[in-house]
Amino acid sequence: MKEDFYKILGVSKEASATEIKKAYRKKAIEFHPDKNPGDAKAEEKFKQAAEAYEILSDADKKAKYDRFGHQAFEGGGGGFGGGGFGGGGMNMDDIFSQFGDIFGGGGGGGFSGFSGGGRRAQVKGSNLRIRVRLTLEEIANGIEKKIKVKRKKVAKGTSYKTCVTCGGSGQVTRIQNTILGRMQTSAPCNICGGSGQSIDKKPANADENGMLQTEETVSIKIPAGVVEGMQLKVSGKGNEAPGNGISGDLLVAIEEKPHDKLQREGDNLHYDLYISISDAVLGTSKEIDTVNGKVRIKIEQGVQSGKILRLRNKGIPSINNYGTGDLLVHINVWTPKILNKEQKEFFKKMTGDDNFEPKPEKEDKSFFEKVKDMFS
Repeated sequence: MKEDFYKILGVSKEASATEIKKAYRKKAIEFHPDKNPGDAKAEEKFKQAAEAYEILSDADKKAKYDRFGHQAFEGGGGGFGGGGFGGGGMNMDDIFSQFGDIFGGGGGGGFSGFSGGGRRAQVKGSNLRIRVRLTLEEIANGIEKKIKVKRKKVAKGTSYKTCVTCGGSGQVTRIQNTILGRMQTSAPCNICGGSGQSIDKKPANADENGMLQTEETVSIKIPAGVVEGMQLKVSGKGNEAPGNGISGDLLVAIEEKPHDKLQREGDNLHYDLYISISDAVLGTSKEIDTVNGKVRIKIEQGVQSGKILRLRNKGIPSINNYGTGDLLVHINVWTPKILNKEQKEFFKKMTGDDNFEPKPEKEDKSFFEKVKDMFS
């Protein structure tokens, strides 16, 4: 099981953005590869700290993590990256490139500007975003979807050469004379975009970067219990990057299809069951829908309209593995609006009958008490 991001950085959930940044900088210095050459454990801790910071420094990602934990970004395995590193979507170069400014920027910020002794930053392809609509049944059981995705890939026959502007480093160094003396700064090469490579040969149908639009079928494993608005990530299935860059990611936004008879509330489900007066008086059994097929439930004689029957573990599994919700069946006694002469006579005879007079008992809770119980 992955370690808690707050624990990795050594901060509390109430930590401010400044405190989180400060804690990450401390960990990054402690476990930086330049300070721990050849130490695999230190490198792993360095990556973990960067992954934790990548999530906790982003307000939206932090909110999702606080609510759903690691599941908000992992999506149940099979190709979903953690926060961007754990799933193989980024390497050390990406961390240096993305978070190097935490030490004050490239070139003069210590540790060779996070370049590891002249390490060239890898270019990452752009991310793609799609929406996937799921039924309650699919959400309850988890599903693997195969989706056609249009993504850019390096065209066959494309080759690259070392960028003449930056000499393959991906960085351009500038020296300026200031009142404080000579200042050296580094910035990504504007010719190759920091990749250190430029186009050598490409087919006629490719764009200026040697890329071609293709269509690919991507398998997406969706875990049980996802919620509307949750975003999953399939690492490496976004657009490819020119040269020897790494592919972007495919971001999958979850949408929930309305169900004909079931309403979702968190991990619980609600079902409105309408029965006749005679069924309410005499008792009956009814077949109802659940997310795992139909079940038959028993209705006791004398049931009151508004009674709620709770079917344990017939709801939605928790995305955080906290168990499975319940199915709440709301009993509604249907009163006929039109009666024939014989039916009217029967109910007229029952008027004033002591057995037909309302006599609510303690267990026959009021509407407000039932609502309170539902949310307790």
